[in-house]
Amino acid sequence: MSEHRRKPPQSAAGGGRAAARRAAQSSGRRAAPKREATGSAMGAENEERPYGGRAEARRAAQRGSRRKSAGAGAAAGATAVGGRAAARRGAGPEKKRLIDYPRAGRTGARRWVPSWKQVTAAFIGFFGLMVGAAGVALALVEVPDVNKTAEVEKNVYYWADGSQMVVAGAGEVNRQIVKYESIPKEMRNAVIAAENASFEDDPGVDPMGIARAVFNMATGGSTQSGSTITQQYVKNAMLTQEQTLSRKVKELFISIRVGATVEKEEILAGYLNTAYYGRGAYGIQAASRAYYNKDCEDLTASESAFLSSVLNGPNLYDPAGGEGAAATRQANLERAKARWAWTLKREVETKRMTAAERAKWLDDGFPMPQKPKPATSKAGQIGYLTSLADNFIVANGEISRTELDRGGYEIHTTFDKKKMGQLEKAVKKVSKENIKPGEREEDKYVQFGGASVEPDTGKIVAIYGGKDATEHYTNNADYTGVQVGSTFKPFVLTAAMTHGVRDPEGPPEQGPDQRTIVSPKSKYNGDNKVKLLDYDGSTWLDKENKEWHQTNDGDESYGDVTLRTAMQHSINTPFIQLGVDVGTDKVKEEAINAGLTEEQLASTVPSFSLGTSAPSAIRLAGAYGTFAAEGEQTDPWSVKSVERKGEEVFRYEPETGQGIEEKVANNVTDVLQNVVDKGTGTRAQLAGDRPAAGKTGTTDGNKSAWFAGYTPQLSTAIGMFRVNDKAENQKFLEMYGTGGQQSIHGASFPAEIWKDYMDQALKGKEVMQFPKPEPIGKEVYGDGASPTPTPSETPSPTETESDGPSETPSNTPSTPGPTQSETCNIWDPRCRDEDDAGGGDGGPGGDGSSTPSQTTPGPGGDGGGWLGGQDGQE
Repeated sequence: MSEHRRKPPQSAAGGGRAAARRAAQSSGRRAAPKREATGSAMGAENEERPYGGRAEARRAAQRGSRRKSAGAGAAAGATAVGGRAAARRGAGPEKKRLIDYPRAGRTGARRWVPSWKQVTAAFIGFFGLMVGAAGVALALVEVPDVNKTAEVEKNVYYWADGSQMVVAGAGEVNRQIVKYESIPKEMRNAVIAAENASFEDDPGVDPMGIARAVFNMATGGSTQSGSTITQQYVKNAMLTQEQTLSRKVKELFISIRVGATVEKEEILAGYLNTAYYGRGAYGIQAASRAYYNKDCEDLTASESAFLSSVLNGPNLYDPAGGEGAAATRQANLERAKARWAWTLKREVETKRMTAAERAKWLDDGFPMPQKPKPATSKAGQIGYLTSLADNFIVANGEISRTELDRGGYEIHTTFDKKKMGQLEKAVKKVSKENIKPGEREEDKYVQFGGASVEPDTGKIVAIYGGKDATEHYTNNADYTGVQVGSTFKPFVLTAAMTHGVRDPEGPPEQGPDQRTIVSPKSKYNGDNKVKLLDYDGSTWLDKENKEWHQTNDGDESYGDVTLRTAMQHSINTPFIQLGVDVGTDKVKEEAINAGLTEEQLASTVPSFSLGTSAPSAIRLAGAYGTFAAEGEQTDPWSVKSVERKGEEVFRYEPETGQGIEEKVANNVTDVLQNVVDKGTGTRAQLAGDRPAAGKTGTTDGNKSAWFAGYTPQLSTAIGMFRVNDKAENQKFLEMYGTGGQQSIHGASFPAEIWKDYMDQALKGKEVMQFPKPEPIGKEVYGDGASPTPTPSETPSPTETESDGPSETPSNTPSTPGPTQSETCNIWDPRCRDEDDAGGGDGGPGGDGSSTPSQTTPGPGGDGGGWLGGQDGQE
């Protein structure tokens, strides 16, 4: 071999193994210097490339790759000379990973156990990430508006004495929102101490409180909510009650934002106004009424401590018991007492109460709440009362119906709780004893209505609107269209004593100087079917040129009678003639002056004087109250004031004026007192010789019956009628045979109810006398009445309780047809012929026709009306 040819270098692998063996055998020798292990084209620095370097380099690289994959590590790449040590010197530093996981240099399971540095770094990283995410979330989260359902309130109605009557109005929730200032400090302290002691300082959430609550629950300690007051407010007012993770996370972020942006006072008031306290009460005001029947501002510290307890779970803390085997009355009472005592203790611990104050409340004992009662029921008479009050507010204030329906108002009424019960009891007593719809067809659909008013003030103190407001929706104390019959006659007498009768020689329109004021001693013809005359003495003709012949109750004739006697026995013919002589327009004027409303008055045809109008029981009682108040008139009213969120938004100041002249009113009272003492109203005589004045009333076809009367302290009107309020076409039905009686008169059931109620309502009150009337007017002789007394002028009524034919005078009425000299009207120069007296039939429709073929009216006085109207006979 030529010496000029170089010998190729030895294989790195073979040389390496031989060198390794020799190094292992030689203990004193160092490993050979490291050589390039791969046989690459480039050797060590400044070393010439060996012969055949490229091919050898590829083979060396392949061998090195196989050794690495076999797990030889760094030593497998060592040079042939020097073994493992030489390999380490020749391999150079390893490249470090960003995250050493699985951990290098570890074998087995240890490779997967992170180091403490890795754990710390991971925790810091996670915490930083969460803080960043929270920061972004807080920056993006917006505080939602308060749910509309959390703002829905009901109206609260109060009796005249300030006690709560009922909660009613919009929505399903019994809630009345009050201002922060109206929530007593004692209640605020109790809730903060028991629910969230750090409330005034925390940012809306309390991590330590959450941890403490979890610990207490785990160890069986006292139950203390982990949520802050802010969180509970957010949940109640802005979110739903669903128990989901997303809702809780949302609650957390919103609470932090609310805690940072909303005043603490607003948060606390919002929480206490939206929280549920049990017994259907949402909010502290409703709860205070439900448990202690008082406004929340009047709560004591002891009562507040208990109410803070029911926030923890009313089903388990209401002493009245709850639902489930664990919520018995005894168990609930024990829990409530323990929680109440604990709350007082917490108040001491949080320096919101002194130990001495706590000891005082503990000595006083547990503040037992009242028994539960329905706060929102409109059954019975309550629905009629709230409807009446609502209508009054809308009609007399600036609160619209829409605003009122939204709720949130505290409505203070004039209704007397005791008198309401007495009136309802009186109606039910008479109805139970006499009205039996299961036995008599005539007793079906019988209804009563009534109202009681203070004469001096106009306050409506009691009404009877019907059997039940949830079944019968029409308020029978308000306008029903029921005509009042002869109870209207006092307004005719009022007009006669105020304006006087017209001069028959004068025009239809006359001033005071042409008229003559009428005395109650004036006489009119009281016979049955007397022909009606115009004020000038001519025959009064209807639109069809027919005469009018008015009938009396039971077709009775009384001869010439004074107006006092005519009122006493409710004789129709004198009053229909008197109304024409005065002018029905003047009768209408005085009815309005007394307190009736024009829209409730009928057309001013002659029968207007006999009660074809249909004023409500409230208005009729108010108008009679004007007589009782010696002519001072005050419109009936039912609402004293209305408040919303502690501010008064409505107050009614009644206006009182002289509606009727004092001496006129007192003379009317004197005449009506005679009706009760000796006339058709004897059944209404009050106990204890208490004076009363009143008037009976019965209408055409016996379709309604009334008694209206008064004492100096109280005026009441009671009506009775029949109508099927469920029928598609409603109409008033006759009452012949109702209650087992031939016919119904005002002196029967209405007068009986009136007496029962008034006796109870005035029990213990001073017995007041009516003022003595001054003499008034002149004795007028109208409609051919004679100034010569007749036997029928001073009849003595029988002692019966019926106001029908049995109440006719014991003296036989004079026979029509006095001498010509006795029939001359002092206003009429003409003399009526004897043949004209008392002739003609009152037609069935009340048109006054004298046609013989027309039938006579039925019993009970149902004839002689105008164009089918009623005659108001008694």
